[in-house]
Amino acid sequence: MATIDGSVLDFRRLDELSSGTTPLHRLDPRAKVLATLCFIVTVVSFGRYEVTALLPFFLFPVALIALGNLPARFIVKKTILVLPFAFLVGILNPLFDREVLVRFGPVGISGGWISCASITVRAVLTIGAAVILVGVTGFPAICRALERLGMPRVFAVQLLFLYRYIFVLTEEGGRASRARELRSFGNRGLGMGTFGSLVGHLLLRTWLRAERIHMAMLARGFTGEFHARHPSRFGARELFFLVGWTALFIILRMQNAAQFIGALATGMLR
Repeated sequence: MATIDGSVLDFRRLDELSSGTTPLHRLDPRAKVLATLCFIVTVVSFGRYEVTALLPFFLFPVALIALGNLPARFIVKKTILVLPFAFLVGILNPLFDREVLVRFGPVGISGGWISCASITVRAVLTIGAAVILVGVTGFPAICRALERLGMPRVFAVQLLFLYRYIFVLTEEGGRASRARELRSFGNRGLGMGTFGSLVGHLLLRTWLRAERIHMAMLARGFTGEFHARHPSRFGARELFFLVGWTALFIILRMQNAAQFIGALATGMLR
């Protein structure tokens, strides 16, 4: 529980990174949200056997990390968390798709392994882009951008509450887990028998905490709308950012850049 607590709370650093002053941070959140959505849709649209064609798309997250002055190690660490889940999704593919599609000398690689690799690469690209988007924009600004792009306000507010108070739930769970460990002797009280009671107490504590938060928000005049401190404007820089990246995504989708560069390099070596 402590490890999960630390991993989730570490995402607070993304909010700190979103307060940067780089030109990328100052762009209207709608441009960054739309560019990321175009990136995700393009990456997901590839076929299940495409791997090399996905590699040039790493240019987008790498460029955003550099332009936003984000810590690359931190972003990679958070993105790697999804690798086990992505691998579990595609791990059964080699059992059902055994047709050999690629050969390296005597070694043959089946379509199942290629599709598994494609799923993993796409998961890394999409989750990495989402993490970077939060790092250069901030989740509250993303919710406001989605609302201004047409998302219902109720849904945007619910997303914002979910992101904010998942940390509250994690803190409550971490304190309850530490209290249980301090009150136990050896391994007594740490088994599954007490886990149900712990979850029940956690539910009651979070319910009461939610009521106090709701009353505090009403006392401060909350009407279901969040106001931005610095209103943004969609201008020429935002349009250039969105159109430039979208055009690049379309080109990379229509042309396998990695294969083209490989063929060009092979021809030059000959």
